Order: sequence, then structure tokens, then C-alpha cells
Amino acid sequence: MRLPPRKLNEFNLWHAGGVDSDFGLFGPHSVTWKVHSEPIVTLGGLRSLYLQALHPRAVAGVAQNSAYRTDPWGRFNRTSEYVGTVLYGTTAEVEAAAGRIRRVHSRMRATDPRTGEVFRIDEPDLLRWVHVTEVESFVTTARRAGLSLTDDEVDQYYTEQRRAAEMIGLDPGSVPGTATEVDAYYESVRPGLGLTKEGAETAAFLTVPPIPSDWGGQAFRLALTLGPARWGYLGVASTAIALLPPWARKIYGGLGWSTTDVTASLSARGMRLLLQGFLATLPTEYRIPPMRRAALERAGLA
Repeated sequence: MRLPPRKLNEFNLWHAGGVDSDFGLFGPHSVTWKVHSEPIVTLGGLRSLYLQALHPRAVAGVAQNSAYRTDPWGRFNRTSEYVGTVLYGTTAEVEAAAGRIRRVHSRMRATDPRTGEVFRIDEPDLLRWVHVTEVESFVTTARRAGLSLTDDEVDQYYTEQRRAAEMIGLDPGSVPGTATEVDAYYESVRPGLGLTKEGAETAAFLTVPPIPSDWGGQAFRLALTLGPARWGYLGVASTAIALLPPWARKIYGGLGWSTTDVTASLSARGMRLLLQGFLATLPTEYRIPPMRRAALERAGLA
């Protein structure tokens, strides 16, 4: 049954064990928690980065303000921590994390590679692009990897995620709240998308990321660079690209064939099964990320 959308200014309180536990934006009843309980959504995060690189201004803002080339894993960890806080943090934790992001973004500027115009990277159009590509990639990847979600649940996920969009400074009413609205949004922005030099460099970086210099000795790094781990990651990156919408694959010079969609879904399903099998071999305390585990404990569901 579809849950009625909450007002965006209401906090999610879950009554557990006689105590009202604060879950910030979402909670145990949400589709958001259902989707993000799946480790395969990390693949969706990579897919979203390939999509974001097709927006000339958005990728320029990242390339000109981010240390992702010199500290890619640090950026990944910081982004993961923020996403985890938004998903599972208390109201105070989410507000503090979002406030820091807004303050940092408000000071950043970039230059449009096509026009030379200097712009703020917290422009609503750019924030909206990043938000939509992220949430659409998360839920699409989870569904194509085999997570059972009804159409109503997908719409509910998008509606819930408007709360996250509001935290970064967007008017929630300007953010797509259903799958149909997401499709319409993509149609509206596609004329302005394209592969710039910065976009191509970002996509290449995502596909063949460097091995951090502090990861063991030279021989170990060489083994990672040339060994099975590298080829395994290339398989992950290839699946992320194949999961892109056909129109996005075409911009990258790929094919929009429906057969690519079928093989991408099969690959994602295989990865999900492998992840589930691997996690089943780990001790209980390592199967669930710390932030999610803390939230489940607050709900008495650990």
C-alpha cells in the first residue's frame, strides 16, 4: 500500500520501546530505507557520476573545485559519509551535515567551458541535476539488480527524496517526485547535455581510477593495477555505463540497443547475488554499515 507523503517540515519520529526515536528525514517505514539496505546501490552511485559528467556546468564545477584527482578515495569517503548521514542520521546530524555542505558550496565558483561565464556551483539547476541523477540511479540500479519494488514504491522513493533535496537548498516543489516527473525532467535537460573535455576526463578517471600511493609498497600497487582487482573493477564500471539510459550511452559514443539493457540488468543481478553471498560470510557486525546499524538500534530493530 502506498504511504501518504509527509509534510517536508515534519521530522520522522518512530515510537520504539516507549521512546520516541528521531530518524531525521526517513525511517523504518520508508521506501528509502528499503532501497538503501541493498549494497548494490553503490553501483548506482557510480552510474550517477557518469550521468553527472554529461552536464557541462556540473562537471566543470566538480573539476574546478574538487580534489578528486589527487584524493579520489578521500572524496568517496566524505561523500559516502554525507549520504549515510542523510539516510540514517538524526535531525540534528542531518541538519549539521547539510549546513556544512551548503556553506562550502556557497563559496565555490567555476567557469563555463563553453561560454567563459563564471557561475556559482550551488545554482538550483545544478543542484537539481546532481540530486535527480543520484536518486534515479540509486533506485533504478536497485530495481534492475532484482530488488522487488512496485511502481508506487518507486514514486514514493522519489517523493521521500525531496526532503534530501530540500536540505541542500532546493525548493522541494521544484524537484521531480515521481518516475513520470523524472522522465520529463530528463527530457527537458537533454538538449543542454554533452561530452566536454572535462566530462570525458572525468569518465576516464571513473573507469580507470589510480591506486592511492599509500596503499602498500610499489609491488602491491602494481599488482592491483595489473591484476584481477583492476579487471574486476573494469567489469563494475562497464556495468555502470551499460545501466545508463540509452540516450546517455549514445552521448558517450556507445549504443542504445535494448540488448545492452538486458545484459546490464543481468550483470547487476549477478553482482547483487555475489555481494549477498560475500556479506553472508562476514561476522554480523560487518554486514551492516555503522550508521544504518545505529539507526536500527534506535528503532529496536538491530
